[in-house]
Amino acid sequence: MKVVISGLGVVMPGAWGWDEAESLFSAADPKPVDIDRSAGYHREGGSRKALLVDSGRMGEWLSPMAARRMSQASRFAVCASLMAFHDAGLKPQSEEGTTAVVMGTTYGAAFVTEKILRQILLEGPESVSPALFTESVANAPAAQIALAVGAKGANTTVTQRQASVIAALKQGVGLLMRGVADRVLVGVVDEMAPLLHSILDRFGGLARPEHNGAEVGRPFDARGSGWMGADGAAVTLLEPEDIVRRRGGSFRARVLGAGMAFDPGAPRSGWGTVPGPRAKALRAFLVENAVSPRDIDRVVCSAGGLPEADRLEARMIREVLGDGSLPPVLAPAASVGNHGAALLAGSVLAAAGATFGPTPGFGVPDREAGIIPHDGRTLPAPETVLMTVCAPGGSAGWALMARGLEV
Repeated sequence: MKVVISGLGVVMPGAWGWDEAESLFSAADPKPVDIDRSAGYHREGGSRKALLVDSGRMGEWLSPMAARRMSQASRFAVCASLMAFHDAGLKPQSEEGTTAVVMGTTYGAAFVTEKILRQILLEGPESVSPALFTESVANAPAAQIALAVGAKGANTTVTQRQASVIAALKQGVGLLMRGVADRVLVGVVDEMAPLLHSILDRFGGLARPEHNGAEVGRPFDARGSGWMGADGAAVTLLEPEDIVRRRGGSFRARVLGAGMAFDPGAPRSGWGTVPGPRAKALRAFLVENAVSPRDIDRVVCSAGGLPEADRLEARMIREVLGDGSLPPVLAPAASVGNHGAALLAGSVLAAAGATFGPTPGFGVPDREAGIIPHDGRTLPAPETVLMTVCAPGGSAGWALMARGLEV
């Protein structure tokens, strides 16, 4: 069975839907805004900005009554799922067969979790709202998606840090291959609450203010100090290729394979510096899918400006694909912040031949990374795209995508 992406829904900073996402990556001009610091969580001199979704546009996809029952993360995920069905030319509630849902998340529902903790700590455990609890769990977005689209198949949520997006894609492909679903919504969602933003800043994950006050995520750049905190959701609709062709439809990309690996020698809370175990697993993944390093026309990576993470991913890519003949390397997190939606949406758009502008924030190459990301030049349509991610704690993941079919 050949698995294809027949629809993509995008809810990201500066982009709602395919067309706006394509324009956003082409413009390569991120517009961070001030994060709410009124609660006093942030440290003095720490990060002040983030790339946030314009939640005022949710009314285009979600009624106010429905939105009231959901956390911010669930709203993003449901809107992106409805977009994915629309992009595929399907009506979710009226489609026959079984729809499954697999979602990934790095941090879960931060806003609601904070509300519950405040109630427990300030008012006592008996004051906690049951309605809030149902939206504080990591699988709330997947459950709300099922209700919104009438999905009665398997419903799974993956929390594997930054690698959650690949883990979700791998599970979704597996459900189709085993014949337990007729279609699968596979996606990733995260929200950037002020409390989460302050924690990531205190742990050294976010871009620090520069001498002129700017905060910039600089992937593979010697000046990189961290990524841009951000939120967003991207959801793909996976279907068997023959089903899509039979109804005369089109698809955005083919999914050739998805794989995961783990480096047991990596630190629990860091990325590590040794690419060997993950590079070995990536090499085996390419062999398993009968893809040579020379076949890869584009690499879409998770690099966002945190030196430790970017250098490990860069070393892994270089060790497998070679230093002298790297294909163009795209870093969509530079445009929309560090979250799984950037990687998933960026990879699907890249496979579809979308235009990407120069990598925002890049200007001074980091010699330890050894990668010059895409400079904005016009590229021919790719045949094969490699999507990569490294996560703290030892996880890594990859997916291979190929060009789709437009009818």
